[in-house]
Amino acid sequence: MTTATGPADASGQTRAAAAERLTIFVDAVIAIALTLLALDLPIPRGDTTNAMLSSISAHGKEYLAFALSFVVIAAHWRAHHEIFPHVRSVSSRLISLTLGWLFMQVLMPFATRVLTAEGAFPLRFSLYAMVQVLASASFALIIREIRREHLYRTDGPPRVFAQSLLRSVCLAAVFGISIPVSFLTGDAGAYLCWLLAPIALAVARRVQDRKQSDT
Repeated sequence: MTTATGPADASGQTRAAAAERLTIFVDAVIAIALTLLALDLPIPRGDTTNAMLSSISAHGKEYLAFALSFVVIAAHWRAHHEIFPHVRSVSSRLISLTLGWLFMQVLMPFATRVLTAEGAFPLRFSLYAMVQVLASASFALIIREIRREHLYRTDGPPRVFAQSLLRSVCLAAVFGISIPVSFLTGDAGAYLCWLLAPIALAVARRVQDRKQSDT
């Protein structure tokens, strides 16, 4: 026994399929970005164990940068993974914002190589930090577009939207502040800004929870 599918049902299925296709595309691009990140790792060389260990130690900066960028890209993907299960349809603006966000993810391996190069630390650091600023800011705009156009599945925006938006804004602010700090204090102060990001996020979440409890 078959049931007729009305125009509204067909339209809803089309919108849901578009959201699913966008999510699959994002997953594929993130996988490519992580692969490109790993391909840039220097290969340890040496004929003896000590030589190999010395080679690994000499490239420690590159390995740490790889670990940092892997965690950062994974965090961006996880934020997207938390949001898009609640998305029921997409708009052309949402697609454009997502492509801009993905551009920053694909640019991450290049920014990582620049960060580990020699000389002109503030400029190299600023390029990497600016990629993070743009990635976080574009994701905040993605959330804003989903909420403004009511592209989510429920009657009201889920709590995870507000949490993810706060995280994106905090990260954009922290990475943005680290850029002038890198010119004023060098690498120590610049990297310290990044280490303070979890603290800034925890404080912002506490303030957000307090405001929500008061309303």
